[in-house]
Amino acid sequence: MISLKSVLVKPFAKHVYKSIQKWANNPVETQEKVFQKLISKAAHTEFGKNHDFTSISSYDDFAERVPIRDYEALKPYVEKVVAGKENVLWQGKPVYFAKTSGTTSGSKYIPITKESMPSHVEAARNAILMYVHETGNSKFVDGKMIFLQGSPILNEQNGIQLGRLSGIVAHYVPKYLQKNRLPSWETNCIEDWETKVDAIVKETLPENMTIISGIPSWVQMYFEKLQQKTDKKVGDIFKNFNLFIFGGVNYEPYRAKFENLIGRRVDSIELYPASEGFFAFQDTQNEKGMLLQLNSGIFYEFVKADTFFDENPKRITIKDVEIGVNYVMIISTNAGLWAYNIGDTVEFTSTKPYRVIVSGRIKHFISAFGEHVIGKEVEQAMQEALLNSSISVTEFTVAPQINPKEGLPYHEWFIEFENEPEDILELAKKIDESLQTQNTYYFDLIKGKVLQSLKIIKVKKGGFKEYMKSIGKLGGQNKLPRLSNDRKIVEQFPHIG
Repeated sequence: MISLKSVLVKPFAKHVYKSIQKWANNPVETQEKVFQKLISKAAHTEFGKNHDFTSISSYDDFAERVPIRDYEALKPYVEKVVAGKENVLWQGKPVYFAKTSGTTSGSKYIPITKESMPSHVEAARNAILMYVHETGNSKFVDGKMIFLQGSPILNEQNGIQLGRLSGIVAHYVPKYLQKNRLPSWETNCIEDWETKVDAIVKETLPENMTIISGIPSWVQMYFEKLQQKTDKKVGDIFKNFNLFIFGGVNYEPYRAKFENLIGRRVDSIELYPASEGFFAFQDTQNEKGMLLQLNSGIFYEFVKADTFFDENPKRITIKDVEIGVNYVMIISTNAGLWAYNIGDTVEFTSTKPYRVIVSGRIKHFISAFGEHVIGKEVEQAMQEALLNSSISVTEFTVAPQINPKEGLPYHEWFIEFENEPEDILELAKKIDESLQTQNTYYFDLIKGKVLQSLKIIKVKKGGFKEYMKSIGKLGGQNKLPRLSNDRKIVEQFPHIG
């Protein structure tokens, strides 16, 4: 029997499709309007006054007055906002801070304002509605939907609510979805991830699950627990499950594993959300890439990744980007981020409309499971572990092991020792503890038993030198990346099994 809800969602999806087409088909004009509105609204803030916003009449003026900044460079302004000061980066105060793991100095506090909050919610909704419009599939609206996310419990600091982005967004689930949505509020508030997943399994097993959403590594753990409990494929447990929504990390390394766990292929929608803004979503099943959100209070600039560390790299807007070029994405937003480098690199797959894929990070990192571990963190972990010991290390690099022969995934440390440790497991434990202390996401993944502790692989003496020579990068300014988000480097080591 066809329900009223599944009938009504189709005209709503058509309406949303038409409104998206309006701005998607007028990208340059849309971005110009966003730009002018941002400058006008922030002209009398502390940041606006410091950068003479009242005299900015064009993008060139803006690029001249406002340098590209990362979080560390913007931090003096953010700290004033955190302390409770008004009209610093944006009018008034933010309504939330999304607390995230910082790159160089602990946690980051990313402001979310009353103007920026709606796009965090609407973009995910619109992604589903665009899917309905394209496929005609709306049956899933009658089933249960699960969104694996952080705890919705928020703290308060100087009158501003503070929490993880996914926990903040949990407060904005539309009323018409609340009856369909799992897990329950109580389960969502469980802090310990393994306990939480067990509770989610218990809650969802008897239900008609149709949409499952979350970071692939978290969802994989949920699927494995379902299978352990029932000895059935996920697709047999939930016969009407036909849509997987994901974001945060690349799904491709997980796809084969997921299809095996589910027992069949299901449609998927990729999202590109971040604490700084909801940048893009997959708007079609037939084209590669995600539709860049040009009408969401975010003004975009791009710098070619291979020129980014030059003294004065060229900044361009949407009208000058090219397909297939690796760009660092720079944003200015109605949450008060200005010429802000989020650290991501993107490539355009289309310019009619503008669609992107996330190609990586401008700095080397590992985030195969959403952990955002960076070079500084692994170097510090190694340094701390070697302190007051006779162990000496010639070289090392780190890679994710997504599909181990047995057990949970882990980070694999390839180390060439000058003086080897007597107990390699003890060294691995020390490195792992340091990394957990530095990086809250990594700590959560270990504690939640999504990852097991890191493992060390010994590289033969001279092994890294041989590798650098084999790729023509021995000596000079060439450095081996401390870490990478795939196994391309480590798979080229002929001396490792």
